[in-house]
Amino acid sequence: MKLRMGREELLTGLQRVQGVVEKRNTMPILSNILIEAKQEGVEIVATDLEIGMRGHYKATVEKPGGITVSARKLYEIIKELAIGEIEIASGENNWTTIHAGKSQFKIVGLPSTDYPALPTIEREGLIPLAGAGFLELIRKTLFAAGDNDARYILNGLLVTLITSEKKTILRLVGTDGHRLAVAEQEVGKAGAKGAPQEIKAIIPKKAAHEMQRLLEEGGDSEPLIGFTKNLMIFRKSGLLLTSRLMEGNYPNYQQVIPKEKESGGKIGVNRGELESALRRVSVLSRDKASAVKVSFATGQMTLFSSNPDLGEATEELPARYEGEALITGFNARYLLDVLGVMDGETISLQMDNPLSPCLIQESDSPGFKCVVMPIKI
Repeated sequence: MKLRMGREELLTGLQRVQGVVEKRNTMPILSNILIEAKQEGVEIVATDLEIGMRGHYKATVEKPGGITVSARKLYEIIKELAIGEIEIASGENNWTTIHAGKSQFKIVGLPSTDYPALPTIEREGLIPLAGAGFLELIRKTLFAAGDNDARYILNGLLVTLITSEKKTILRLVGTDGHRLAVAEQEVGKAGAKGAPQEIKAIIPKKAAHEMQRLLEEGGDSEPLIGFTKNLMIFRKSGLLLTSRLMEGNYPNYQQVIPKEKESGGKIGVNRGELESALRRVSVLSRDKASAVKVSFATGQMTLFSSNPDLGEATEELPARYEGEALITGFNARYLLDVLGVMDGETISLQMDNPLSPCLIQESDSPGFKCVVMPIKI
């Protein structure tokens, strides 16, 4: 194999696959990427057996072929090279030579025939989405999904795709049992003819994170998404991302979301002011729980934290509230995560009693709801 390609093009391809490559050294070849040189260009492939990514890039191919090399080391080398053309060639015993200007590197490779094959994908049946809308949905729900949660199914996002003759609606749900985020919006025009079709699938958090990164790159082309029995397919301008779906039953999240009230029990507060106050008060909160006591009274909201070894902090905020006085407690980090993905100036909080779930919403984004469970203080 021998090819020449621009540094920027190669660097982009290598950056994209860094998150997919297997970090735990279970199979040495999974920490490698596959470089396949074909007459029409170069394909860079990475997989951890759950998630796979294949990207097509421009290159001058002198000798078609394939090689697998360390994803991290190749990326570190290319990152340090000056802008210009880079030559990559594979030789005996899978040694790979990288030439750029007066620099030359030789790195150990493994044969391309040993690399796990990505699943074969049909081009039919993929649904076009508005990229910005899909990105917004991931941003507003990914933070709430579990991280290595013992309940395996919570380490993913529930994706519901509803297509009807008039529109395509996408709904994402993330929860770790302490907080829950639901976001939905119309992401496409007319869908299937006939009765509305509903597809439900649970995708791993890692796959959602990779889609978020690809969508953040922008670009003109409309992303496409599709699902088979056990696979999610995501396409975007020369890139293909596949992910195995998670097996199991997602919790009935709708049971947890409190019914929305028109007025009583609702607290209206400035998002920026609440976020800043929470950051300040949580500095003196005790232990990992970042516990902050929250009191609601007519016209105001009070935050309080204390730590026997450090001291205590109190802050009052103006708030629209006309119900009975209410005192509860929250993990400040969970509230800050929610406020961090909201964009509106004013938000509303609603809870029935000190131990009931707290519903957080913003008027600018009617399709987004977040629930945070209180803690005892």
